[in-house]
Amino acid sequence: MADAGSFIHVDTPAADAKAGAEAEGDTDSYVHVDTPASDAVQVKAEADTETEDQVIKNTKGPEIKLEDLFEGMDSDDEFPSSPVSPKRESFGSFPSSPSENGVSHKASDPELMRSFYQRLFPWRYLFQWLNHSPTPTNDFGHREFAFTLQNDAYLRYQSFPTSDLLRKDVLRLMPSRFEIGPVYSANPRDRKTLRNSTAFRPLAKELCFDIDLTDYDDIRTCCDKTTICIKCWQFITMAIKVVDAALRDDFGFKYIMWVYSGRRGAHAWVCDKKARAMDDQKRKAIAGYLEVVRGGEKSGKKVNIRRPLHPHISRSLDALKTHFQEDVLEVQDPWRSSEQAEKLLQLLPDAQLVESLRKKWDSSPGRSSVSKWADIDTVAKTGASQKLDSRALLDAKQDIVLEYTYPRLDIEVSKKLNHLLKSPFVVHPGTGRVCVPIDTRSLGDFDPLGVPTVQSLIKEIDAWQESEEDTEKHVQDWEKTSLKPYIEQFRSFVIALMRDEREVKVKQERDEDEIGSTDF
Repeated sequence: MADAGSFIHVDTPAADAKAGAEAEGDTDSYVHVDTPASDAVQVKAEADTETEDQVIKNTKGPEIKLEDLFEGMDSDDEFPSSPVSPKRESFGSFPSSPSENGVSHKASDPELMRSFYQRLFPWRYLFQWLNHSPTPTNDFGHREFAFTLQNDAYLRYQSFPTSDLLRKDVLRLMPSRFEIGPVYSANPRDRKTLRNSTAFRPLAKELCFDIDLTDYDDIRTCCDKTTICIKCWQFITMAIKVVDAALRDDFGFKYIMWVYSGRRGAHAWVCDKKARAMDDQKRKAIAGYLEVVRGGEKSGKKVNIRRPLHPHISRSLDALKTHFQEDVLEVQDPWRSSEQAEKLLQLLPDAQLVESLRKKWDSSPGRSSVSKWADIDTVAKTGASQKLDSRALLDAKQDIVLEYTYPRLDIEVSKKLNHLLKSPFVVHPGTGRVCVPIDTRSLGDFDPLGVPTVQSLIKEIDAWQESEEDTEKHVQDWEKTSLKPYIEQFRSFVIALMRDEREVKVKQERDEDEIGSTDF
């Protein structure tokens, strides 16, 4: 394997020194240092494989039916099965226990990752997802990939005509993760050879959204920073419900894939063709439409919306009110202490009402957030304030519900066409968890702490007892593990997306033929 330290073509995280060990590895702001040494790396990578023209020529063949795309996978060397043997050695030679002879096998262990990428990563489905066609197209060939190497070097503008070449390069470089960028007007590897700089520009990319639990640190009480639990994960559940409904109902998007980030968040990939083709201005407009909570942890009131409420806000409040009562008031109990209760009082509009509530709560320390929320209406009805505006109080309470439940988006991820985002199914180096799709049909059942780790997946393959029927079927290694339902979900998503794109293309060609045959 090439020495990772020899790569001089580097993008380093701009905030690495500050983030330190707490960083999840999801930062997307990089300082790009471009040197001739990067070209040497790229030339070597290309020399180790076939040329793009050769690969495309060799992979083209008779037309393939979409339904047959994933048939015959069992005989494909892309997903080799573990050998069937009564005394089969431990897969990847990793111990069943977390450590052996005092040596810990971390998720970032190169040999562990090599086993994962060789045996379990769904390369074919990733290709079909990004390519939108059975045979190689520029949708994949001109797509940018970026690698974060083991020494934290960041390799950008990598491109591959087929998934097999991407797979080979990943196995050669063994990056801790890789990211997906836009489809460019030219091959990203050729960008320096273009005479006109405007000839190299981003053309298409999925519309993406990023939600991270660290943005909820001022309101979640169970965890903070990089730690999470099933209690605070409910904030991500709320966010997915709201954003997914808006994207489908308000913008008409159909193919939305939510992916667990591997530690404390979720990413959305909106894959509809009209979404991929949007320019920065349209992306910014949609991001702004969904941005309701504004301001950092130390800012005051974070929600200031106009009345009457927009239908999207009304729908969101209806979806969030139960979560507010159960997951915020009862579970998080954000206003139990006097100091915490002051944050709530600062969001209420009437000074006399605020003073009456403060006295009531000071006289009964430790009063629960559920009770304090109910006290607002109870005290208001006693006439504590003669000038109380009931409409203003209702508006303020709605704003509070939104501040404590509405999605907090990393809006910069959504605004730019050329933004990169971590690929689905990579392994988070800190937790070892795989970035798996989230099934929105059973959103409440998703447990981030139950997502398989790369270590557990290897053990599951080791423990697999192959039956005679399995041997005849040639069961793939990923089918022997708890990764199976996630890959099957991804597979179904990809097939539906490709079928839809094919049907649209056939209809367009038919319409063009009809127009061309019309006599004027």
